[in-house]
Amino acid sequence: MPTRRIGILTGGGDVPGLNSVIKSVVYRGTENDCEVIGIRRGWEGLTHLNFDDPESVEHYIWPLNRENTRTIDRFGGTVLHSTRTNPSKMKKLPDFLANCTFPQSGNTWDLSSQVLRNLERLKLDYLIAIGGDDTLSYAARLDQLGVKVIGIPKTMDNDVQHTEYCIGFSTAITRATAAIGRQRTTVGSHERIGIFRIFGRDAGFTALYTAYVTSIRCCIPEFKVNLDKLIDLLLTEKRDTPSNYVLLVISEGAKWEGYTIQEYGEPDAFGHRKKMSVGEALAAEIRKRTTEESIVSDLTYDLRSGEPDFVDKMIATTYGNMALEAVLKGQSGTMAALAAGCYTMVPIPDPKLGPRKVDVATMYNTERYRPSYANKAGMPIFLTRA
Repeated sequence: MPTRRIGILTGGGDVPGLNSVIKSVVYRGTENDCEVIGIRRGWEGLTHLNFDDPESVEHYIWPLNRENTRTIDRFGGTVLHSTRTNPSKMKKLPDFLANCTFPQSGNTWDLSSQVLRNLERLKLDYLIAIGGDDTLSYAARLDQLGVKVIGIPKTMDNDVQHTEYCIGFSTAITRATAAIGRQRTTVGSHERIGIFRIFGRDAGFTALYTAYVTSIRCCIPEFKVNLDKLIDLLLTEKRDTPSNYVLLVISEGAKWEGYTIQEYGEPDAFGHRKKMSVGEALAAEIRKRTTEESIVSDLTYDLRSGEPDFVDKMIATTYGNMALEAVLKGQSGTMAALAAGCYTMVPIPDPKLGPRKVDVATMYNTERYRPSYANKAGMPIFLTRA
């Protein structure tokens, strides 16, 4: 019999590198007499799992081994699939729980007791949760409820507290850089302003680092730019460029003086609504104030698709091994991380901290609306400290 039984799940948006984490946990686990159980569809797998229904068990539970995980790291996405489910704020009860009583707040129910029951019936000694700040916020809740849980940070936004790096970030920058490089020909051919909208609801790391390696300007949520100044900077650079074009990358949560972020649709399980395209809004303002036309490109979901790049595959594999080592050491409530450029285990972030933000003072040039390139000696590779 295995000495430990470990559950593993992925929550929130997919990113390249998740399968590398899963495979490394399975491979390292089998070397240490551990059994690994995959839980499908993130936290939904622990709220909707019905042990009285064999189809439900088959749908949500997948025993993992070396054979069925051997090649998964060659591909992007997550073989365990994912949802944006928050067990503590369920808007609808699963049908088989319709007659049960759960704590209720407004129009939502807290199904944490159901999650605990399913964890107990699965006979799990540990749970490894891979996700961003939303997924990990519920992992922190389980830790408070006494569940032995280990976190692994993933998000293209790179905004999880206590770590300088989240899985998916490097591939997002690699993809964005390639897309911008390809579209230079079109923007240049038509002598336009090229505006590239990129993920970053609350933090501007993805836009900032993309701008850093492509040498273009950027707008980030942490700093409200002056629109007249931004337009003047763009048009001056455009006139000074032989091909008469200019590029800008903008976070989805970026703003300028006088602009109110427009949202639409119902809030998701963690209270987030979709944002209208800030790129289109900026293009409209530029057109209204000048005669210049823009080409707006939405670099969003393509950045999280496909296989991981070298950095994401390496860090994901390492994080998976670190999580398994934490299990073997009996640790709980911790998360694999990079801090000061070194691998380490840190506490799962308190949800009250919110997302990690760009340090504008050291990372963003507020006069030029560009990344800061100076004074990097002594800094970790990702230019900021956790």
